[in-house]
Amino acid sequence: MTAGVETELNRGVTGFDRLYGLEFVSCDEEEVVAQVRIDEQHRQPLGLVHGGLHMAIAESITTIATVLCVAKDGNMALGLSNSTSFLWPITQGTIHAVGRRRHAGRTTWIWDVEMSDDDGRSSALTRTTVAIRPQNA
Repeated sequence: MTAGVETELNRGVTGFDRLYGLEFVSCDEEEVVAQVRIDEQHRQPLGLVHGGLHMAIAESITTIATVLCVAKDGNMALGLSNSTSFLWPITQGTIHAVGRRRHAGRTTWIWDVEMSDDDGRSSALTRTTVAIRPQNA
């Protein structure tokens, strides 16, 4: 990946990721940083950010970061599993997500994503496993 890849990533955000407002801050082979600014649409009935949003952020940023690395070898990346633990509720501001690659294997990559609020409090921890498959399969 090259410097400034996040600009291209943000131009390419589509579908559900665009709907909830995913924005990349930085991305390389070891770490991906993104954020989502909270709006009314992100809250569940009690006023807290919906847990599914945290899970969607983690799944999207780690799968996209993986595909950027494996596509050059003719491979694609697909989310395989996602496990999230919620630590601190967010009600406003911005979700800040930092994904760190823990394993880069031939058929799977594993990432840990920490999400926090504007005050730096950890709101959720997610581990994702991303499957690597040939694009022609």
